[in-house]
Amino acid sequence: MRLLGYGLVFAAFSLGLGAYAHNRIDIWIEQTELPLVLSEVGAEVRARDGSLLRAFAVENGRMRLALRLEQADPQFIAMLIAYEDKRFFKHSGVDPRAMIRAAGQAIWHGRIVSGASTLTMQVARLLENTGTGSRAGKLRQMRVALALERRLTKDEILTLYLHHAPYGGPVEGLRAASYAWFGKEPHRLTQAEAALLIALPQSPESRRPDRHPEAARVARQRVLARLSLKPDHRQVDVPYRMQTFPQNASHLAATLRRKAPERRKHHTTIDAELQRKMETLARRAVEGQASGVSAAIMIADHETGAVLAHVGSPAFSAEDGALGFVDMTAALRSPGSTLKPLVYGLAFDEGLVHPDTLINDAPVSFGTYAPQNFDGQFRGMLTVRDALTLSLNIPPILLTHELGAPRLMAGLRRAGTRPELPTGEAGLAIALGGVGLRLSDLVQLYAGIAQGGRALPLHVEQQTTTPNPQHFMSPVAAWQVSHILSDIAPPKGVAAAMGQVAYKTGTSYGHRDAWAIGFDGKHVIGVWLGRPDGTPVPGAFGGTFAAPILFEAFGRISTDRVPLPPPPADALILGTAHLPEPLREFHGRSTAFSDTANSPTFTFPPNGAVLRRSGFGVPIKLRAGVLPLTVLVDGMPMVTKMRGRDVVLPLENAGFTRISVVDAAGRSDSVEIRLD
Repeated sequence: MRLLGYGLVFAAFSLGLGAYAHNRIDIWIEQTELPLVLSEVGAEVRARDGSLLRAFAVENGRMRLALRLEQADPQFIAMLIAYEDKRFFKHSGVDPRAMIRAAGQAIWHGRIVSGASTLTMQVARLLENTGTGSRAGKLRQMRVALALERRLTKDEILTLYLHHAPYGGPVEGLRAASYAWFGKEPHRLTQAEAALLIALPQSPESRRPDRHPEAARVARQRVLARLSLKPDHRQVDVPYRMQTFPQNASHLAATLRRKAPERRKHHTTIDAELQRKMETLARRAVEGQASGVSAAIMIADHETGAVLAHVGSPAFSAEDGALGFVDMTAALRSPGSTLKPLVYGLAFDEGLVHPDTLINDAPVSFGTYAPQNFDGQFRGMLTVRDALTLSLNIPPILLTHELGAPRLMAGLRRAGTRPELPTGEAGLAIALGGVGLRLSDLVQLYAGIAQGGRALPLHVEQQTTTPNPQHFMSPVAAWQVSHILSDIAPPKGVAAAMGQVAYKTGTSYGHRDAWAIGFDGKHVIGVWLGRPDGTPVPGAFGGTFAAPILFEAFGRISTDRVPLPPPPADALILGTAHLPEPLREFHGRSTAFSDTANSPTFTFPPNGAVLRRSGFGVPIKLRAGVLPLTVLVDGMPMVTKMRGRDVVLPLENAGFTRISVVDAAGRSDSVEIRLD
């Protein structure tokens, strides 16, 4: 009886001692200071379909990408747990069975055969960046593992492992590893790919397949063998190089990250496939060009304002020099002749001219400013339609003088652009490119023209709200401009029917910038070529340098053009002779009531005359006009300081010829003849 009593006392003491020990262990675990369990991940910029455009590294250049557990391949998760920690979902952070098994195997074989670290212990080691060689280090991992299991769910612990496991070099985490070694997201891995990614974290440097391919093969096969998985007959060899992470739309990605450095994900409107095509096109555009020549391309859906492709330069790396990092879609440049459509559109709205109004392309000056055409020639009287098609300089300057330069600047701002003046004061020269604009501004402007004069803001990030666009040009004026631009012939060698694409080219002063901007019924595209440092590119014209790239870009969107819209119901479609009297010929408001009776006029030959070549030249007879007179043939002066009103011009070449006369007061007349 007494022995029974002693036994009960001993049992009670033992239970109490066990409870005391258990309580002390609980306190020991609860007092554990855990490392930071919020994984820092690199910012990502994604395309409209969710695919990765560019990923940014975290501190020390490590590549670690955010991953939700459901994004990982279920087969990989099952293989990982079966290989690394079969009792993961049963133990509390430390697995006594695994420890006993590992110790027994070590005693039996005289060497370590398998480890006893659970996945949770591995997470503890990764979070604290500690080794496994010392007993103190192993004890610390066990303590942290036990604490992690109490404070986190199994899925959260597994997610930490998938973020921090090392895979060689700067690569950490399953998602970054899948990109680095296989160039894809980790939601669909083959057995061989999964096996390699399970084996790598145990010895990430000595098993790197790009440096130690045989060690990688052996480690991969060991995983498959232990899991009793037969090699897939489609199994390929281990990758021989670490792939680069996606770097598409790099300039745009850098801009978005700079504007919002705290954001981890940027969801853009970029079409990933189209972006890659345009980056390839930009690289090809500068092949064989002079040193330092760069290119930029931008594409938008003008119906929604979504930017679909954004190429700031042909390359984005130090190997291409510092200028490769310059985003030329956002650089201030002279737009050359690309603003002329806006000038004409505003003039149409003001009732100054109609597309078939006659306007005089003749020498003119405004104080000390005497604009010239690009080729130095003058065409005399011609329609506004032809003036825009030929990209003449004098007519838009005349119209800007009537509109007022501030009116043109206001039109630019209402269109959604951000013009910057070099002198702070708007002058007539802005019509010819004397203002700073960006490629993105010009795409914005032409998108508005394509949308019937509506300034729909372009956007690169996905948005839920729909802006209410304002008109900067009437639908009729916008259609008239579009219709004229669609009649411009495509560049030589381009198989594209006129009427499908409305476009305009431009060349800035000194051949520093070559532009081509165009649109069809769906897309608007802008192309720029030049040197980012602003030095000239001799021989670079928008029509020959940038326009072919523009049409090739349209071809890479689709070979089937979305047609331009039909004319609005209230569009006035009449020839010159049938226009209302005030619209038949542009005189300018300031000269509308001036005395025109003394303007020089041809009495012979009449306009449209067909003359036979006589060998003695073509006689010219004039009346009125203030002497001296200047006679031009096809825009080039042939007779200057003429004190009479009769002259014989030495013209003998067959074909059409335009003859113009300008008097000392700047008034002019012209005729077109044909010599047979």
